[in-house]
Amino acid sequence: MPQNRSGGGLTATQQAAKFLGVSVLSGVVLAGIAMPAAGALGLAAKGTVQGFDEIPANMKRPPLSQRTQILDSEGGLIATVYSRDRKVVPLEDISPYMQKAIVAIEDSRFYEHGAVDLKGVLRAVNRNAQEGGVAQGASTLTQQYVKNVFVEEAGDDRDKFAQATQQTLGRKIQELKYAIQVEKELGKKTILENYLNITFFGQQAYGIESASQRYFSKRAKDLTLGEAAMLAGLVQSPSRYDPVNDAQEATKRRNTVLERMATVGDISRAEAERAKAEPIKLNVTRPKNGCITARDGAGFFCDYVREVFLSNPVFGKSREERAKVWNRGGLTIRTTLDPQAQKSAQDSIKEHVHQDDKVATAVTMVQPGTGKILAMGQSKPYGFDKNETQINYSVNKGMGGSNYGFPTGSTFKPFVAAAALEQGKPAWQVYPSPYKMPYPDSVQSCSGTPWRNVGGDTVENENESEVGPYDLRDAMAKSVNTYFVQMLGEIGMCPVVEMTDKLGVVMGDDEKLPEKPSALTLGSQGMSPLTMAGAYATFANRGTYCTPTAIESIRTTEGKNLRVPRSKCQRAMSERTADTINTLLRGVIDSGTGQEAGLESRDSAGKTGTTDSRRNAWFVGYTPNLSGAVWVGSPTQEVKMEYITIGGRYHDKVFGGRVPGPIWKDAVAGALEGHPAPDFASVPIGGPQQPQVPGKPGDDKPGRTGGGGNEPFPGISFPSDLLSGGNGNGNGNGNGNGNGNGRPGGGGDR
Repeated sequence: MPQNRSGGGLTATQQAAKFLGVSVLSGVVLAGIAMPAAGALGLAAKGTVQGFDEIPANMKRPPLSQRTQILDSEGGLIATVYSRDRKVVPLEDISPYMQKAIVAIEDSRFYEHGAVDLKGVLRAVNRNAQEGGVAQGASTLTQQYVKNVFVEEAGDDRDKFAQATQQTLGRKIQELKYAIQVEKELGKKTILENYLNITFFGQQAYGIESASQRYFSKRAKDLTLGEAAMLAGLVQSPSRYDPVNDAQEATKRRNTVLERMATVGDISRAEAERAKAEPIKLNVTRPKNGCITARDGAGFFCDYVREVFLSNPVFGKSREERAKVWNRGGLTIRTTLDPQAQKSAQDSIKEHVHQDDKVATAVTMVQPGTGKILAMGQSKPYGFDKNETQINYSVNKGMGGSNYGFPTGSTFKPFVAAAALEQGKPAWQVYPSPYKMPYPDSVQSCSGTPWRNVGGDTVENENESEVGPYDLRDAMAKSVNTYFVQMLGEIGMCPVVEMTDKLGVVMGDDEKLPEKPSALTLGSQGMSPLTMAGAYATFANRGTYCTPTAIESIRTTEGKNLRVPRSKCQRAMSERTADTINTLLRGVIDSGTGQEAGLESRDSAGKTGTTDSRRNAWFVGYTPNLSGAVWVGSPTQEVKMEYITIGGRYHDKVFGGRVPGPIWKDAVAGALEGHPAPDFASVPIGGPQQPQVPGKPGDDKPGRTGGGGNEPFPGISFPSDLLSGGNGNGNGNGNGNGNGNGRPGGGGDR
């Protein structure tokens, strides 16, 4: 006995019968599924569709996922990325042959019936009864479109995809109701347009425009009769009828479509026979998806843009929400990448470091005053083969970089100098700077609890001939370790911590620097080239730090401009301090450890850095209008760069000025070719009248100002062992607390 709903009215079964327009539902085939005679009508049963009245009246029609184009600053294409290769086009941009072919083979009565083709249903019932199974379906083009929308909405969610494609009565009834709504709202032409844009044609091509480009390298509006018939035939089974892998099956299927078009009167019999006689002539364009296809080595920058999008709340509240927007695609992303700078960086990389070398290099360039990332490249290409990688050595771990970054060595010393200058130390400050000395007994920290040298850790200079006293200019040019340890001992660690915070300096794992003297003087902690280039850009910008930025604008297919993150600029130090650092770092290039990096036609400044055992070598430098960081080393930190060939050149010892310096020079020179060459604002670095110290062999100057010998300086008190060079015997473990040779682990010297 049928059960009535509360309040009267038709039962769920009766409603379904009325909806389908079929008086006897048993045995009916809905879109290819034959309903069993018994048990199929329990619509309210657990595991089936909801009560018929509860099915939503309006179907969501999400924007179709499309290609996203990532462009450089001049509008040139860097790469095309997509989860589904699709370009939506209007119906007028689709060949009439294609429109007729898809209708003829998929739903020849499309323009005659509504959402449900009752004749088709009955025909399918009869055929399936004869065959004893499901031999023929009855889905209309509209129903197929609805199903594709569900699939599109599921995206990469496997559970949702399974639900969208499950062959159940409940799913088919839901699709039918939505199909009626779609027919009412959109009309036949729009449905056909939407269907041709959403359908999968195989070979990673979604939509007719991408399919036309994939198989024939032409626009959909230019498809011939035979080409259109072949593509229309793919829809039923893209893998079975794939012309790339089985031309014979594809030809048979194409001819079936042509025959059907002739039968329904879309083309003449003669046209069909002529098209059948022609072989399928493919002109395949292989898929070019993702950052791996980027030109001029910009794959890592491309990947960085994706990471910026997925990590920045400006594009969505959660990462999941942002990922949906990214995967949907259809965006045109204009970036900050300068094509001239990028090409110059990559050319320099290829000249100096080979892909199969034991070590790698990474180069990053940033524009002072804007934070725009102009170039980002490395010697190990973006890829999955030998001597390729997906790790971006230029950025922090959270943005696709290495786990910890790379120890920076003496490139950290300008941060100490800037902090000291901000504390009122004069640019001509002199310290004894012996060849070797213990770290100070205690150094003040931000927490108020001093760091104490309980293990007797020591520090030494690169060469035994490096014995002070030195002033700041000479100490910076020669990269004297003991000088900067003494400077830190006097000003304390907190000014350096505050300075690095203002400069955006964090470790490669995005953690703050530890308050340890080795970390805050000699660069024992790992950092990324982007971090270093951004921080040094502050000096070029006369003391104002701007956060690095990669995206200029984003436009949707509808022409809407999305909000994008902007660089945030703040003053990190006075102009006087920045100008003083610029003057000091010009000396590094003019007469110090960075001479091989000097540019001939414009002002430049920079600092070298080499870490213990020569596992890392750096040069970070800048002009008034460009800042760049170059790292060379082993990504695994296992290679000691001694007696090594890099880029076809043999080196007994690698240091910051010898390999990274020339890379920087060539990259920056090419990036700035044809651009203005402004000068730095120089600051005279004087000092009190003190006796000249006789020059030692190898000095770059015959003498320098400062106190004589190892005598104490007025107003400065040092332990006697600091003045004599000390007798430290550090035995730390290389983690910043000293190591077997008395130097802090990872510390820099050059």
